[in-house]
Order: sequence, then structure tokens, then C-alpha cells
Amino acid sequence: MLDRRLALDSQVALRPEPFGALAYHYGNRKLVFLRHPDVVSVVRALDGDTTVAAALTTCGIDQARWPAFEAALSSLERSEMLHERRPVATG
Repeated sequence: MLDRRLALDSQVALRPEPFGALAYHYGNRKLVFLRHPDVVSVVRALDGDTTVAAALTTCGIDQARWPAFEAALSSLERSEMLHERRPVATG
């Protein structure tokens, strides 16, 4: 997971909340609660060009917490909130 390049799906909107944020997917109509501001920061740092590990480092997340973030990001990917960046074909 740490070496993967993930991005927020283009159909997902994040709405800031005191506890973190609400993520709403306009395509599949799923609503997910991001229950900590640190999770929101990491999700926003994922742009498809940076790895998960780089995003965690950029956001100042202690390595002891990384397994919890990996689980959260995996869950967001299963919910189709995040997707893996597709390589761009060159010709």
C-alpha cells in the first residue's frame, strides 16, 4: 500500500466538519465519514503522483500510525472514494 499512488476520485467531494470531513461520491451515492483531520490531510495530499508513504510523510504522520492509515485508505479505496492512478500510455 505504501508505494501505491492513489488519488481522490473526481466524483468525490469532501465537506469539512469539526471531526474531519464527509466524503460524498456523486456517482455511487456513498457517504463516508473521515473521522480525523489527519485522515483528511492525507487524502487531500494524495494526488496520484505521490505515493501513500510520501503523503504520510508530507503530512507529518508518525510512522507508528501508518498501519491505521493504510487500513483507512484501503477502506476508502473499496468504497470507490480513492482510486489508483493509471499509468499514462506514451507512444
